[in-house]
Amino acid sequence: MGGGGGVRGILLDSSAILSSDTLRTGADYLLRKLRYSNIPTGLLYAVDHTEAKVSLLEKLAREYSLERFVYNPSCMDDTVNVVSLAWKNNGATILHVVSNYNEGLAPKSLNSDWINVVVNVDGDGTSKNLSGIVIEKLEELPLTICELNRKCSEDNVVVGYIMKPSREEDFAKRGAFPLNPTENGLIFLPLTFDLPMLYQLKKVDIVIHKATDEISSIERGNSCDRSGNIIYTTRMLELQRYIGELPDCCVIDPFDNIFPVVDRLKIQEILLGLANLKTESRHKIRGAYFLKVDNFEDVQLEQRLHKAKLSLPSIVKPQVACGVAEAHSMAIVFKAADFTGLSVPLPAVVQEYVDHSSTLFKMYVLGEKVFYAVKNSTPNADILKNSSEKNGSKPLLFDSLKSLPIDGSKMKEQPDLDIGLVTDAATYLRRVLDLTIFGFDVVIQEGTRDHVIVDVNYLPSFKEVPNEIAIPAFWDAIRMKYRPRKGVRV
Repeated sequence: MGGGGGVRGILLDSSAILSSDTLRTGADYLLRKLRYSNIPTGLLYAVDHTEAKVSLLEKLAREYSLERFVYNPSCMDDTVNVVSLAWKNNGATILHVVSNYNEGLAPKSLNSDWINVVVNVDGDGTSKNLSGIVIEKLEELPLTICELNRKCSEDNVVVGYIMKPSREEDFAKRGAFPLNPTENGLIFLPLTFDLPMLYQLKKVDIVIHKATDEISSIERGNSCDRSGNIIYTTRMLELQRYIGELPDCCVIDPFDNIFPVVDRLKIQEILLGLANLKTESRHKIRGAYFLKVDNFEDVQLEQRLHKAKLSLPSIVKPQVACGVAEAHSMAIVFKAADFTGLSVPLPAVVQEYVDHSSTLFKMYVLGEKVFYAVKNSTPNADILKNSSEKNGSKPLLFDSLKSLPIDGSKMKEQPDLDIGLVTDAATYLRRVLDLTIFGFDVVIQEGTRDHVIVDVNYLPSFKEVPNEIAIPAFWDAIRMKYRPRKGVRV
């Protein structure tokens, strides 16, 4: 798969990205997308540029890892040869991106390996001799590249992706989103709301998203059991609406499938199904014991905790698991009386605190493949209690994204993870949740050796898994979800 040829070099003329001594609209966006595109990219500018322009271009080259080529307008063919030699063209296409105002400087005698992409920078169509591909915005260039690369092989598949910039950059830095075809024929296209979304979606076969990055709010009440409780941002609602108009578009993953990982109570209920898991292991895998709480002032709360097999200390988490700031405001409670006035948002889930030798196993499920990483975790209950007594045994409040009370001492002897058991659990969760890429956290209870799942999340970064292992597995999971024949999805 993947095919030969395609775009193997992008030469950005300064006229396309600069207006006077400042960046044109969309230039920063384009440079960020090209930086990790896995396609050599360079800046092209004339020898007579001002010192200010040259300084800016040199800064851009450093920031975005770009090569620089300086040309003499009377000898453009020489520049063509220099670039082709530097990038070892070998029959692949080099895109020369230039503005309509500077089109006259485009190489005149380009062979079939070079294509001019002319940016109509001001949208006024002042150039009368546009040659090559014409685009109106710099943001269109990744789409142009995708379309050219797709033609290299009928097996190539375009994956449109959308998530918050910081998450996208984390994936892109690891080489997860190349614009040229992967070994299994995937081409990744960044989707942007700066271009008509429906037009972009019609150009892709698969959409991968992190919808939980685009949650505006979550309706609260005594029941949080429907995906309709999630209020997405206007942009994500627009994406959903357009995807709904394209029944053959494969979505990783459908929005309704993501809802359970937003609701800690729903996940806890799903984990109850592990009791029926058929496994050859002598160990047990289960979810943590839990109780939903709507009111911390409930006079029967202590009795309800006992009935739910919960002893103190227990960990208290908001029922909403992600998408809103307060989803990660948690507490470890040591005394029943301290539930009164507790600042954890309601409704909440009280969860069993498991003594686990301060060791957490982060499991990553990418399609049918399962990986894990070992991390330091919170200390056992006796250590927490001793620490709490110094503070009057008050509840330990923390934000799980920022200040998890990790045991800073040397990690104890690592418990033995039953990989067959957790793989069986991963298969169960993949089937029940119908998710392609997700993660879950496992701790091993001291004494019983129970493997206890304490958290489940959607589209994790799996950054602890080496890139050379994780990224191909990521691509395989996406490709397996897509079946081009008759629009069948698995």
